[in-house]
Amino acid sequence: MLSSNITRVHNFFIVGFPGLSPSYYGPASAVLFLVFLAILVGNIFILVFVIYEKSLQKPTYLVFCHLALTDLSFGTVTLPQIISKYWFGNSIISFYGCFTQMFFVHYLGSVMSFLLLVMALDRFIAICVPLRYPVLITNNIIFALCGSAWFLPLPLMMIIIFQALSLPYCQSNIITQCYCDHISITNQACGNDRKIAQIVTLCIAMFCLLVPLAFILISYVSVIIVILKMSNSAGRSRILATCTPQIFITCLFYLPRCFVYIANTVGFSFSVDVRILLILLYSLLPAAVNPIIYCFKTQEIKHTLIKRIKVSKSKLCLVYDFSF
Repeated sequence: MLSSNITRVHNFFIVGFPGLSPSYYGPASAVLFLVFLAILVGNIFILVFVIYEKSLQKPTYLVFCHLALTDLSFGTVTLPQIISKYWFGNSIISFYGCFTQMFFVHYLGSVMSFLLLVMALDRFIAICVPLRYPVLITNNIIFALCGSAWFLPLPLMMIIIFQALSLPYCQSNIITQCYCDHISITNQACGNDRKIAQIVTLCIAMFCLLVPLAFILISYVSVIIVILKMSNSAGRSRILATCTPQIFITCLFYLPRCFVYIANTVGFSFSVDVRILLILLYSLLPAAVNPIIYCFKTQEIKHTLIKRIKVSKSKLCLVYDFSF
């Protein structure tokens, strides 16, 4: 399983949780499968519901659709491989398959970061300059902004991938992680260029995470200041309710990542299994929880959903009455 040069590395081996006993492989795969199912059902539901319900085709909910598509893609890219490892004992992923997974892991994370920036911009304009909102934020503008969020990280991720592909791989080809990411792969490389590749990737990652985060913080601080200055308590509560889903989603994405990065910086070390668990939580928990936030913390989606359920119940009752 060890390789002496790049020509001998044809596959990587996904370890997952190295400390997990084989007797727990079944329960672990079942939990991961349920998470995968929640990601699929929840995010597909959001996409179909917003597309089907014409009244929800507004800028804010179109951003939700892009977020749901990102979450759905991330879950689809990462979870089947590790579920297959614990369920069927298939821990092998091809060399280029691993690099493809790495590309989508980092690309989709960067897209999510920029989409959260678009969402914060939407709330900032809606609350801080409400009279200009219909002019500044339209469906076409949101499509353009979200399209930019998908396009901007693309060349940056290509730099990461091609630089990693150019490295000679002469270490172990064992990935101590649940999916292929840049650190896990480049740690298997040899030569001085490995450190350069990791530094370049770190700079790109900080750009994709911290630049949007800075604007997001400025946006929400401005929104909170405007809310606190309002004298009408009913209006304050109503506006705060419109921001709650966005704040929850942003916190779910950034806070766990910041915790892990800060802990590593100050020298607080985790065991390998705890580190992998934390990475899984901040990567997959938002993808599973976000659809619930969209439905139950967004009043318009919640009311529309309840109305549709009531209409469906009425139709079922009519069909039942006619059948007798």
